[in-house]
Amino acid sequence: MSSTTLSSTLVVGLIVVVAILAGGGFLVIQQAENSRTQLQVLGELPQFEMIERSEEPVGREIFEGKISVVDFFFTTCHGPCPTMSTHMSELYRVFKPSENVQFVSITVNPDYDTPEVMQAYARDYGVTDNRWLFLWDEIEGVVELCENGFKLAAEDLPGAHSTKFVLVDDQARIRGYYDGTDPASMRILQGHISQLAGVEN
Repeated sequence: MSSTTLSSTLVVGLIVVVAILAGGGFLVIQQAENSRTQLQVLGELPQFEMIERSEEPVGREIFEGKISVVDFFFTTCHGPCPTMSTHMSELYRVFKPSENVQFVSITVNPDYDTPEVMQAYARDYGVTDNRWLFLWDEIEGVVELCENGFKLAAEDLPGAHSTKFVLVDDQARIRGYYDGTDPASMRILQGHISQLAGVEN
């Protein structure tokens, strides 16, 4: 084989390889984009009734028409709760201009976390309005909503509560779960909130 023919073959081979790599790269980028934009529906919240820290009764309707982030916590927790509440407060601050984004924390220690106790806890985390709600119910109701509504484990409460943040859309449907103690997971959640709420962040 002449050197000219060999060179031509190598050039053609390189073009083919580059084309394959480019096509593969496009597919990878496209798949990543699709996974970012297509949040699956993972469940739908049932009817329920709880008491907000304001002592007003609330139910499933608080999730209708708003994008919500939900967690389960208790005020005297010395484990993951302070980190979770700090992350929630950061999201609360970031989405302050967005009237259709709210945050919901449900106590797993109702014997101690009265509405008055949760009022003080809310103030400690800079809550100044009703964009971050704190809900109370008897422990049986909390377990029922946690397990059958949000599909999270609710054994050995309060200490063994879930550390997941749950993203709920404006039709009360669950769209994602995130590690409430992990900053990287919080960045993903922030992007998904923006996506569902139609805001830029």
